[in-house]
Amino acid sequence: MFRRTASNLMMRFPNVTSDVRRGALKKLIAEKGYVNAMEAHSGLSGIIVENARGENGEQFDCTWSSSLTSSTVMAKPDIETVDTTARLRICDEVLEVTSIPMIYDGDTGGHPEVFHFTVKSLERMGVSACIIEDKTGLKQNSLYGTERKQSLAEIPDFQEKIARGKAAQVGDDFMIFARLEALIAGWGQEEALKRAEAFLEAGADGVMIHSKEKDGKEIMDFLEAYNKLPNRKMVVVVPTTYNSFTEKELHEAGASIIIHANQLVRAAYPAMQNVANSILTNHRSKEADEHLMSVKQILTLIDDGTGN
Repeated sequence: MFRRTASNLMMRFPNVTSDVRRGALKKLIAEKGYVNAMEAHSGLSGIIVENARGENGEQFDCTWSSSLTSSTVMAKPDIETVDTTARLRICDEVLEVTSIPMIYDGDTGGHPEVFHFTVKSLERMGVSACIIEDKTGLKQNSLYGTERKQSLAEIPDFQEKIARGKAAQVGDDFMIFARLEALIAGWGQEEALKRAEAFLEAGADGVMIHSKEKDGKEIMDFLEAYNKLPNRKMVVVVPTTYNSFTEKELHEAGASIIIHANQLVRAAYPAMQNVANSILTNHRSKEADEHLMSVKQILTLIDDGTGN
């Protein structure tokens, strides 16, 4: 699979087909044991995710198309106000300028009949996986926890949705993960495990366990118990609140996919706000220059194909 290096940071259209990209996530997990994902809410943020490098050459394995960040960049609340068509348009913008796999945040997935068509669209685009949550009614972001009512779907209803999604896909590469909201809703560990077993039996390729607690104890307790299930499959974690754990520690506890779900948009907003405030305060932009990339850098960030 095509991966850009530090010497090739000027963005060109990636040389990867939908089929190759879609199958890459399973292959990466098989090769590495686990993968990490970073949210991308636009073509530009997709470029950042693909080209980011740690001090020792570390890089992100895939992008995460987040419902929260897709809503935020449109200045809309995260209650499924951005419809699937608009969400898929953002995915397409990211896929067009990247080569790494994508995981899609499918919220509740909608009605089973609708989810059927969402899966078909995602698979055709080259997305590798979709994660849907076992909630019902008006969506409330999970990080509210029990501050807002979190209504869980009936287990048979959610099993039907998973089964419809799996029946819709054409090949074997696309994956559907069941996002467990029992801990968020305050229903406890036993309920989370019961739902995990039921959703795996319905055909889910794995589960995502979610928690807003900062110490991560209930996540670690869940993983310990989940690892003992006879029908155990892959598990996804999203350490937004319990971010003192490293990716390696989470993998050693049983995680196959670690998602950094919203950090880029959270970094972008205060940076833009500070520059706007500075210009208003100083009645000029000079004081903001040290926080900005140069005009030449922004002009040459994307290859225009002219050879100049």
